[in-house]
Amino acid sequence: MQLRVYLWLALAAAAIDAQPLHASDADASVAMSGSAVTAAPVADSLVPATAVTGTAAASAAVTGTAATDTAATTAADAAASQSVSTSSGSDPEAGPACLLNPTPASQERPFDTDRPTKSNIPYTVPCGHFQYETDIFNYSYQYVGDDRIDTLLVPNPTLKLGVAPDADVELNIAPYESVVTEERHTGRSTTVSGPGDLYARVKFNLWGDDHGDTSLALLPYVKAPVAPLGVGNGETEGGLIVPLSISLPAGLTLLTVPEIDVLKDAQTSAHHANYADLVNLSRSLPLHANVTAYLEYWADANVDPTGTTHQYSLDASVAWQPHNDLQFDVGINAGLNRATPAYQFYLGAAQRF
Repeated sequence: MQLRVYLWLALAAAAIDAQPLHASDADASVAMSGSAVTAAPVADSLVPATAVTGTAAASAAVTGTAATDTAATTAADAAASQSVSTSSGSDPEAGPACLLNPTPASQERPFDTDRPTKSNIPYTVPCGHFQYETDIFNYSYQYVGDDRIDTLLVPNPTLKLGVAPDADVELNIAPYESVVTEERHTGRSTTVSGPGDLYARVKFNLWGDDHGDTSLALLPYVKAPVAPLGVGNGETEGGLIVPLSISLPAGLTLLTVPEIDVLKDAQTSAHHANYADLVNLSRSLPLHANVTAYLEYWADANVDPTGTTHQYSLDASVAWQPHNDLQFDVGINAGLNRATPAYQFYLGAAQRF
């Protein structure tokens, strides 16, 4: 304010003396007008220290204690303006990604899915993006005593949403599941069908979400018993999955996925532990980088009080990605003992938006 008073007094004196306005005085007047606009946010504490410094330089040009060249004053005001713009986050890629500001395409990770095979990966969906992964159909059969059980899921989607740079939330439910039990001696069969149970999961990547040599995640889940009895067991259950990915020589990737579940006892309302793990090897084909082959060994131990049931399978599949955000896959799982489904066949797809 004092600067403006001094300036008006100087102008008044000049008018009285009928002196012409020199070019340097005109430049200082323009600088004052610009610095007044810039200085207004300073009073409201909206400009950071770097912007205040730029404004002070513009004011100094008005008083003549610094160069009064218009270009220098304009540069100071531009620096202050740039500082304000940067601090306000006007850059669309500045700041953490969020649901309302999805991860830009230039920063997206490669397209990864928890399929095919039984494995889960440690990688999350990019923040603010949606992804579905589904069996188009999934058919299996196994023998239990003298009975044959055929199970069909059509489809079996998992819906995922990236909610943080290293976390996503996931929901899975099969809208239609059919379980047919046939008594082999009598030929009689019973069919139970309906929606499957609802699974809710959250995946937290601990490190390596951007595909380092190793990557680890925690994947807790809970099952809501919405399936009819015979399709589900009518009990709330849950567990923790810990996928670990390791890059190997020759373009191979190793996945190991230890899992512990809390399941209802077969004959009481109590619960017991179930343990599972797998070893999965995958590699892109030499002549087709967008085609990946998988080979997997899976083991499970259900420690029910009535007796522990062991299951083992050898699984193989192929996935094809025609472009960066779309995948199709096909696979077969072969049971290695009678307690495991003899064969499981599936065809699936996944897409990211």
